[in-house]
Amino acid sequence: MRANSALSKLFRGLGLATTVAFAALPAMSRAADFPSKPIKIVVPYAPGGAVDIVTRLVAQKMGETLKQSIIIDNRPGGATNIGMDIVARAPGDGYTLLTASNSLASNAALFTNLNFDPAKDLIPVGAIGYAPLVVVVPSSSPFKTLQDMIAYGKANPDKLTYASAGNGSSGHLASELLKGEGKFDALHVPYKGGAPAITDMLGGRISFMSINPVEAIPHIKAGKMTTLAVLDSKPSALLPGVPRVASLGLPNAAASVWWGLCAPKGTPADVVAKLNEALNKALADNDVQTRLSELGAVTTPGSAADFGKFVQEETVKWSRVIKAANIKAD
Repeated sequence: MRANSALSKLFRGLGLATTVAFAALPAMSRAADFPSKPIKIVVPYAPGGAVDIVTRLVAQKMGETLKQSIIIDNRPGGATNIGMDIVARAPGDGYTLLTASNSLASNAALFTNLNFDPAKDLIPVGAIGYAPLVVVVPSSSPFKTLQDMIAYGKANPDKLTYASAGNGSSGHLASELLKGEGKFDALHVPYKGGAPAITDMLGGRISFMSINPVEAIPHIKAGKMTTLAVLDSKPSALLPGVPRVASLGLPNAAASVWWGLCAPKGTPADVVAKLNEALNKALADNDVQTRLSELGAVTTPGSAADFGKFVQEETVKWSRVIKAANIKAD
């Protein structure tokens, strides 16, 4: 009886082990065969913008490594929530990805009725890079340094104004962070897009902006705009000689626009690893590096875990700024 009992336990154990082994086979096979069809990257912005350009540069090289075509699906609107929601609801099989940006770290604090949880429904694949924002003023401005402007803002709390592309935009949050770290006051004037905001600032109706350096370069070369500081700890290759905010005594005022790839939750770890490897190979390509540097971007290759840690840190940072400034989405 004891022998029969022991044999019964043995066979039950073997049966369980066999079941687990066979259950693991589909996932292993899926990772080994991945990708067996085209991959789609959802870009939650309109075609032709910086995020779209960055995505297409990287996707082309990733496709060469993975030996599959990669389709770019532009889904603008809803402050990127439309595109993020599409990917959050997609199957976790590695065939639908998201080009994530700053909104991945800020929208949960800005919006109270999201249909998805950015922290749970989207998992990191890898970082692409970032472009530090710059503080700019019209060339007619009396401020020649950031310290001049901050001192004026402290002495005249109701005089300074700054523009942004809208509530919750990267420029809005960066300027609020700068205000908090510099301990000065300025009134936010939101616009529906960056172009009209820049136009009004150049016309002298707005005191300053925090914007992507690529947006500033044409106006700087034309003599219409002056850059007071780079919101980074490193010098800008596009704007050599412009002081870094860290060197001006405000190391915690760094702000940038950044990009990375995410996948729906449930995507197998080995599929994520294969996508991450292809992404890092793309970022190591000389042509990709040259083109991104022309956009003022710094590439940040690394693991999926590295990108996940970065997003967590950004989420904490910008949630704090949003709460302190009582910022609400439009």
